[in-house]
Amino acid sequence: MQNQDITMQQVAKNAGVSTATVSRALTHPEKVAEATRDRVERAMMTVGYIPQTITRHIRHRRCRQLLMITPEHGDAFFNEIICGAEAAAAARGYLLMVTSGHDQHHKRLLTLLRNGQFDGLLLSGSRHPLIKRLYEQLPLPPIVLISETASEWDLPTLHIDNMTAAFQTVRYLQQTGHRRIACISGPQALRQCQYRLQGYIQALQRDGICVEPRYIVAGEISVTAGSRALQQLMSLPYPPNAVFCHSDILALGVIRQAKKMGLHVPRDLSVVGFGDIEMARYSDPPLTTVSQPRLTMGREAVLLLLNRVTGKSPSQGSHLVDFELKIRGSTTLRPQKRLPATGNQPLC
Repeated sequence: MQNQDITMQQVAKNAGVSTATVSRALTHPEKVAEATRDRVERAMMTVGYIPQTITRHIRHRRCRQLLMITPEHGDAFFNEIICGAEAAAAARGYLLMVTSGHDQHHKRLLTLLRNGQFDGLLLSGSRHPLIKRLYEQLPLPPIVLISETASEWDLPTLHIDNMTAAFQTVRYLQQTGHRRIACISGPQALRQCQYRLQGYIQALQRDGICVEPRYIVAGEISVTAGSRALQQLMSLPYPPNAVFCHSDILALGVIRQAKKMGLHVPRDLSVVGFGDIEMARYSDPPLTTVSQPRLTMGREAVLLLLNRVTGKSPSQGSHLVDFELKIRGSTTLRPQKRLPATGNQPLC
């Protein structure tokens, strides 16, 4: 809550302007030079000043606009989430604005949020660079996080059980005869990647297979990273015969690199992805992958957000949606073969 001792005069003193300029920057920003507006905004954040008119606006009025911030424009995974969210918002009379929230937009977005231009906010990913700055702003509209957990931010989240999904995927590979199963991970700072790695490890241990550190390759999520990871894995004394990838993008890079190396997918190498983006269905061969109901995720995220906007659902914590392993042509049943009795074996 605003400290009533903090006044517009303090903001003016901190910014080195008059109180009239502060008032004009708040009520008619188009009449104030951009550099001056920036100084006023920084001063407001520094002293923690929140105009009461803005607080009342946020508490008692709705503009029927929602804001969604995604990691980047054109991300294949989030496109369907956006479609589901837009449809759900429109059906309830809300306009959904979508932005990638790049650095150059941060200042403008923070101003719009602080001025009550949006009733609620959908965030895709807790590592978004804007989230920490958002939490420095008061008051904030209701927020829902999509596709990732963020316990330190105390936000309601909508996502799948990543650990269970990874565990079941690796168990499927084991049940089809694969024993040398590698894991190509995304950035370990991402919580969903941490959970997927834990699921991979637990599945190996469940089957009595030692965890071979050289079978785990982490990096960025890109086709190039998938290609590089496979080159590294296939150079091992006992290369894997299956690869579990933390994203479809990585898996597509693996398939491309496998072809360059003269490997047949899935006869020589089974490949599994995560996400079920549209390209997964049309790759050669079609990609076996963990499918997340992204249209449903977008719709349910909006419904959860609107419940919070209207005060119907104050609940925090995780809200899980179902997942499904889509079996396609990039995996196959593998006959059992004995490994040599000596050498660097990943089996216990």
